[in-house]
Amino acid sequence: MFTDITGRAVLVTGGTKGIGKGIARAFVDAGARVAVCARDPQVGAAAVADLSAGGGEVAFIAGDVGIAADAKRMVAETVERFGGLSILCANAGIFPDVKLADMSEGDIDEIFATNVKGMMLTVKAAIAPLSASGHGRVIITSSITGPITGFPGWSHYGATKAAQLGFLRTAAIELASDAITVNAVLPGNIETEGLDELGPEYREQMESSIPLKRLGTVADIGNAALFLATDEAAYITGQTIVVDGGQVAPESLMALQAA
Repeated sequence: MFTDITGRAVLVTGGTKGIGKGIARAFVDAGARVAVCARDPQVGAAAVADLSAGGGEVAFIAGDVGIAADAKRMVAETVERFGGLSILCANAGIFPDVKLADMSEGDIDEIFATNVKGMMLTVKAAIAPLSASGHGRVIITSSITGPITGFPGWSHYGATKAAQLGFLRTAAIELASDAITVNAVLPGNIETEGLDELGPEYREQMESSIPLKRLGTVADIGNAALFLATDEAAYITGQTIVVDGGQVAPESLMALQAA
């Protein structure tokens, strides 16, 4: 039985859809008070309505994590609304598809501004309230793509996800004296909005590459983030948890076939 986190304040960046919304739901279901932030107020309002349907306390804060003033304001508004901040889920990220030969300087700048700069600005803005909470947690949504695997069209995305892990190892050291842990979840292939648009063949190919023979759910990622936020995980910092159904375990397709 894990320690009850009812009432703790959580900020989930990019929390209005996909994995971010799954993370937010895990914390709402655990009784936490959750603020989700993103750039689109209309999508934010819909997410709040959905996440709070069961009676949870959920707020939306509009902003762009890649802008320092927005990052500071989103943290400040969370603290003002909930009286503090215990858990930051730095999840906001984009994943445009473009091959290296066709990639522009703007493509590179855009993805690093959100995935790396935005993460760093948000964590920096949250240090004081996380420390004051006495059990501060930073949980970064990275990916298996970049730190472990590669995929054509995502060289810039993979670079940002690897950069996040380089950040967390030093951040974990620097923030340890503030009683803040810094860890990351590395999702594999996760079922999110828009998957059906890719067709059944795509899904079958993805599932066939995973030993558990299914795509992950946003709840799988939310549950991993929830564990890292518990008091029982207080001695874990600077670490990563891969949540991929065993996708990175086989050395080749032959290994899966032999199983």
